Amino acid sequence: MVFIPKQHGIDMRKPKVVVTNPAFPETLELLASHCEVVSNPGPGPLARPELLALCLDAQAIVAFMPDRIDDDFLRECPSLRIVGCALKGFDNFDVAACTRRKIWITAVPDLLTEPTAELALGLMISLGRHILGADAHLRSGGFQGWRPTFYGRSIDGSAVGILGGGAVGAAIARKLSGFQCRTLVYDPDPVRQLPSTARWATAGEVLSQSDFLVSALPLVPGTLHYLDEQRLAHVKRGCLLVNPSRGSVVHEEAVVRALKSGQLGGYAADVFEFEDWARSDRPLEVHPELIAMADKTVLTTHIGSAVTEVRRKIERDAALNVLEALRGERPHGAINQVG
Repeated sequence: MVFIPKQHGIDMRKPKVVVTNPAFPETLELLASHCEVVSNPGPGPLARPELLALCLDAQAIVAFMPDRIDDDFLRECPSLRIVGCALKGFDNFDVAACTRRKIWITAVPDLLTEPTAELALGLMISLGRHILGADAHLRSGGFQGWRPTFYGRSIDGSAVGILGGGAVGAAIARKLSGFQCRTLVYDPDPVRQLPSTARWATAGEVLSQSDFLVSALPLVPGTLHYLDEQRLAHVKRGCLLVNPSRGSVVHEEAVVRALKSGQLGGYAADVFEFEDWARSDRPLEVHPELIAMADKTVLTTHIGSAVTEVRRKIERDAALNVLEALRGERPHGAINQVG
């Protein structure tokens, strides 16, 4: 459990940093040059009691998406000075509790944008063109040459609606500019620049006109189950829904019903409700019927930022935030104000 490079040894004068999930060696080396590093060797997240036991005397934590750090957790860690998150969406972390306890909390807002937008297009193409179904058919031994099967929908010639015009939504719109499609973007606060191939639209226009509907919404109180049964009833019948943003923005039970009725033609997701640890009522697994409907769904394992060089940069940025805070500086990725 403890990572200490041989050339360093333990120096109790160094601040203790807990790295909650498996990390690149370079990340651990960077931290270990200034800190005592306790790291999780993997392969998965630590159970909450085990993680808390490691953090009781820590000055810093490098946290990842599976972690949940709330006021109860922080109460047990009186020496903590910073939670450096290697992520963009921080809804699993109690920012207000950190601020009350004068603990910095930082995020990495920019590095995840482009790979997440890229994956969104991959999900759209895979869902629209039945790539997984065709692959499974060939592997089953049933392919005997061309047949008029697996006809799908192209992005070219389609209307693509994007819910959320923040960094990810705008990046998706930019990447769509290479397709011959009509791109509509809804955001309650439309301040970003869109490419000339996209335009701002109302939520109603995006829901009712889109052949592909992409959620790029963050998970905040106003977006929990934003795409519920009521809103899905207003989408264009047969619409293909894609969710690379946050699982609980979509009500999975409502999606299942919409797929069964034909209101939705398909659903692709990289994120799921059960991952949103801050919800006390979250489901405990991906909805089984989404998994069962392999002909109408494309489901990936939260790989939006899973590009090796990108993840390496994200971890490095989180580590640098930690080191800045431990030096008494305001960390560059701070999302709260301490002091």
